[in-house]
Amino acid sequence: MTDQPSPDLLREPHHDGSPLYCDAETPTIGWAVKVRVRTDPADPTTQMWIRTTYDAEPVYHQCVQVHRDDLPAGSSWWEGELPVHNPVTHYRFLLADDAGAQRWLTAAGLVEHDCSDTFDFRLSTHPEAPAWGRDAVVYQIFPDRFARSAAADERPTPSWAVPAAWDDTVVFEGTDPRTPLQLFGGDLDGVVEHLDHVADLGVTVLYTTPVFPGESNHRYNASTFDGVDELLGGDAAYERLSAAVHERGLRLLGDLTTNHTGDTHEWFRAAAADEDAPTRDWYCFRPQGGYETWMGHHTLPKLNHTNADMRAAMVEGPDSVVAKWLRPPFDVDGWRIDVANMTGRLGAVDVNHEISRAVRRTAEAEREDAWVIGEHNHDASGDLDGDGWHGTMNYSGFSWPVWSWVRDPETSARPFGRPLAVPRRGGAAVLATLREWAARYGWRATAQSWNILGSHDSARIRTQVGGDAAVHRVAAGLQFTLPGVPMLFAGDELGLEGVLGEDSRRTMPWDRPDAWDTATLAAYRALAALRTSTPALTRGSLRWAFADDDTLAFVREHPAGSVLVVARRAAGGDVSLPASALLPTGAAGLDGSLLLATEDGAGDLAVDGDALRVPAAGPGFAVWAL
Repeated sequence: MTDQPSPDLLREPHHDGSPLYCDAETPTIGWAVKVRVRTDPADPTTQMWIRTTYDAEPVYHQCVQVHRDDLPAGSSWWEGELPVHNPVTHYRFLLADDAGAQRWLTAAGLVEHDCSDTFDFRLSTHPEAPAWGRDAVVYQIFPDRFARSAAADERPTPSWAVPAAWDDTVVFEGTDPRTPLQLFGGDLDGVVEHLDHVADLGVTVLYTTPVFPGESNHRYNASTFDGVDELLGGDAAYERLSAAVHERGLRLLGDLTTNHTGDTHEWFRAAAADEDAPTRDWYCFRPQGGYETWMGHHTLPKLNHTNADMRAAMVEGPDSVVAKWLRPPFDVDGWRIDVANMTGRLGAVDVNHEISRAVRRTAEAEREDAWVIGEHNHDASGDLDGDGWHGTMNYSGFSWPVWSWVRDPETSARPFGRPLAVPRRGGAAVLATLREWAARYGWRATAQSWNILGSHDSARIRTQVGGDAAVHRVAAGLQFTLPGVPMLFAGDELGLEGVLGEDSRRTMPWDRPDAWDTATLAAYRALAALRTSTPALTRGSLRWAFADDDTLAFVREHPAGSVLVVARRAAGGDVSLPASALLPTGAAGLDGSLLLATEDGAGDLAVDGDALRVPAAGPGFAVWAL
């Protein structure tokens, strides 16, 4: 099915949580926050109300048209006061015209029927993520496959491991017992040796998968949380990594499994050996025998978060695992929490929100600006009210829709968690998906969550696009310019491939620079630099401008300057946008200069009457100053 072009998106009424539309992104209870709606001069709206809830009771507050020097001209602006009475305030706008028509403006867009509160806008009074996290560019490293220092040659191979040379083929079939055991020997000093590459890329946060000992190459089956795996260089190597990261002005993020340990963990071994062991109730042993695990894997016994002693050891207080690693000498700046969605949940038991609050409370007691991200690969909205995880790995709200837009139908890439390949969809369907998920999470949680094109658990983006480097760069452009924090998996910038998660964990080809895609590397560097230097890309609003099968265009607006972004997954003609809906001071105020283009063929913008002509050859990605 072919999408119909959507050229009038810019004329739709608009509101979001950015500075142009909301005076306070993180208000205090008792405040009256000014919120604004932008309408096109031709829009028929003559009356507008904010509908919010006061202790779950709907109430209405009238808006008025305003004229303020700090608001872009060329639009009509409505303003009202939103009382903040509850920790999380939900609201929407009721628009009426003189003909008697009524419409609702929700975070998912404009609707002409009475809809549920699912997609209401929301304001959270809970503290936002630290600025260094919200504005970050995150780089994920899988230590065994990133780099191997000379010291690794001196370490004996453990009995559980299958040794591999650096350029050996990765075994990735789930039925092959070598998949989690194949050991390439990457270590933390190897990471230090290549930190200049990471820093030169424009990365601001280094995130490594677990460094605790575990009888696997991924180490998500920890044997202890008291020290760093000696295969990685031990505690001393982690100290050296932390020091080197911070010396470069970067941040370090750890990876912690709060849902389970390994079956070789000291806590579990004691519990399994003796029913009267102090740690017996730290796990979910069944009365009829056996124990609960992560998804049936016997090596991953599930922790019981209803046990106060276990919570004190794991997530609560200064003696917990969460706290210890945030202090010197390791100085981790925050955590990515593995399987955050399942932590504290088992059948009728659900203490997940308690645990997320405990993790964050403990982390912030050690570091005021700690950052906590929860892994969640479907609808995380119920877990993102603002007092627990700051954000999530946004697979549903970013990865899935972008994959479905750029995916080559002939690719061998396999998504995780689905029985079928990701379908290829047109731009209008993808736009609807992106809007719906952003509405579901709310403006702030979306902006604080990770935009992911691939991770150690998924196929590589280069394989998703069928090896097409130009389309890969289009996807990367969306990753860095849509609301959210870009997280790239080490090797994406070089064009590494992988058909599924395990295959994506290929070694970095440091000794084979001829295998590097230098054009894609340059594109990632340029995108990171643009994001860091452009407030609109980290704090600006998002107004969608155009969508058809092969094109997505949007505007990121900020008082310090706005940008127009156009992504094309295939060749096509220029895009025409209504200049009067886009340029606050008319054509004379247009900058129109090209800030970035991943391919040749993009030039400066030009206005012809009320048409803003956007050169949009494809596949390609470009950003212009407005």
